[in-house]
Amino acid sequence: MRPSEVYMKKRKVLAGGRFNIIHPGHIYFLQKAKALGDSLVVVIASDKTVKDAKKPLLFPAQERRAMVDVIKGVDKTVIGYDIKGEAGYVKIIRDEKPDVIALGYDQKVDVKKLKNLARQAGVRCTIIRIKNFRGYQTKKIIKETKQGEK
Repeated sequence: MRPSEVYMKKRKVLAGGRFNIIHPGHIYFLQKAKALGDSLVVVIASDKTVKDAKKPLLFPAQERRAMVDVIKGVDKTVIGYDIKGEAGYVKIIRDEKPDVIALGYDQKVDVKKLKNLARQAGVRCTIIRIKNFRGYQTKKIIKETKQGEK
């Protein structure tokens, strides 16, 4: 690589989540993730992944993807693979080759383990955890909405 090409390389950021509903916490997360690089790729959890995690599935993956697609700063969205366990992470990291992986404050991912999975995928990247924004949580919003319907 020539010296001038080093400066031209764009930093790709990879962020992911279920995105069952879009709230200010998600917007904050994606804006902070975008600020870590030049291009932001968002991985939407597949329906199977959401169900396997025993989480509520409010909208199918294609609809969740469409909601995330229109958020300013998101350059690309993909739906995650229906591969159980770590193999799904390795495949998406291998496919997207991020320079940075942005994790949400509540994503139960071991950073050290994720770094090893990235290495397995042949990718060297930085992993950054982004803090919560004003206490917004999808689970809490859903619960409060249900209570308000009573």
